[in-house]
Amino acid sequence: MRTLVKNIKEIVQVEATPALRVMGKDMARLNTVKDAYLVVEDGRFSAFGPMAELAEQRFDKEIDAGGGMVFPSFCDSHTHLVYAGSREIEYCDKIRGLSYEEIAKRGGGILNSAKRVQEATEQQLYDDAMGRLKQMIAFGSGAVEIKSGYGMTVEAEMKMLRVIRRLRETSPLTIKSTLLGAHGVPMEYRGRQGDFVDLVVREMIPQAAAEGLADFIDVFCDQGFFTVEETDRMLEAGAKYGMRSKIHANELAYSGGIQCAVRHNALSCDHLEYTGDAEIEALLGSETMPTVLPGAAFFLGMVHAPVRKMMDAGLGVAMASDCNPGSSPSTNMQLILSMACINYRMLPEEAINAVTINSAYAMGVSRELGSVAVGKRANFYITKPIPSYEYMPYAYGENKVARTFLGGVEV
Repeated sequence: MRTLVKNIKEIVQVEATPALRVMGKDMARLNTVKDAYLVVEDGRFSAFGPMAELAEQRFDKEIDAGGGMVFPSFCDSHTHLVYAGSREIEYCDKIRGLSYEEIAKRGGGILNSAKRVQEATEQQLYDDAMGRLKQMIAFGSGAVEIKSGYGMTVEAEMKMLRVIRRLRETSPLTIKSTLLGAHGVPMEYRGRQGDFVDLVVREMIPQAAAEGLADFIDVFCDQGFFTVEETDRMLEAGAKYGMRSKIHANELAYSGGIQCAVRHNALSCDHLEYTGDAEIEALLGSETMPTVLPGAAFFLGMVHAPVRKMMDAGLGVAMASDCNPGSSPSTNMQLILSMACINYRMLPEEAINAVTINSAYAMGVSRELGSVAVGKRANFYITKPIPSYEYMPYAYGENKVARTFLGGVEV
């Protein structure tokens, strides 16, 4: 099946020689082709270029982009998409001045979601999550990493991971699964946190591995959650079962989580509000992608990660939605793109790299996704007619996506 997409105003994020990630000053570079065509064959990009260079040939199908622009689909490399119910009451508590940690200490936050997940059926969790995935597609996302972490018992964590597996089998999105057994400490383990770490190491990780449920392992390594030593132990256990590390780090304090991520060759370390010179130095030269979650910082009124300082030092940066019921209840990666420019002062080119190729790297799929390149999976969207790619982050209140294609098929 050969499909021609014609009448494209501009194809954004094209690569002649695909890169795994973009770093430092290269973040400000963005290759495009104007007045372009695009050919998709058997679900992959097979050719693109200026319309003037399109040779006469036969196609099975032709799609008129109507003067819209083409972008590679967003890759959302950090979400907690499987959950039950909402937490707007805690939202009001935050407005009244309660901190994230204060809400958690009284049984709210992650513990609130855990109780609801434990009570929900797999079908309920699946139906709710599938609805969110459809929202993501409508906003232009083509790949998503989904974490467990609201189970907090072996049974409930496996339930979440099985839901993620079912979503992967039934959704056109590319989905990666992460075991986040250590997302918080259950009330019954307060005062004996080490016993809960034992449970994660001795039961959760082996069972997830036995059922082939997780690509990655994650730990919330931060003030008030898990220590560096506990994180070391859980990540080492995951590695023995072939789960590469990802870490929630330095959201609440200088926790040592970033250095821990680098030691374990983590694919990404995420949040990073508290990142200083020592943390940046640790990340330089590593394979770990710093991943910032603007939605959570915005929703919680937190300090912003020093993205400019990171890029000036030579690091790449990825950005993701952190879609979850407590601190970032949004599936909209267009909004994350806008926040990257508005709150973190990123150039549109830098922000686009952060939500495409670098976020693809942060979930281990940049060989397949994150740019328009020959041989890559044809995940892309066509915009409504817009004046320029800079308009994408500029017009933060509207959905600019007209049509989404995953694996070359319109969805």
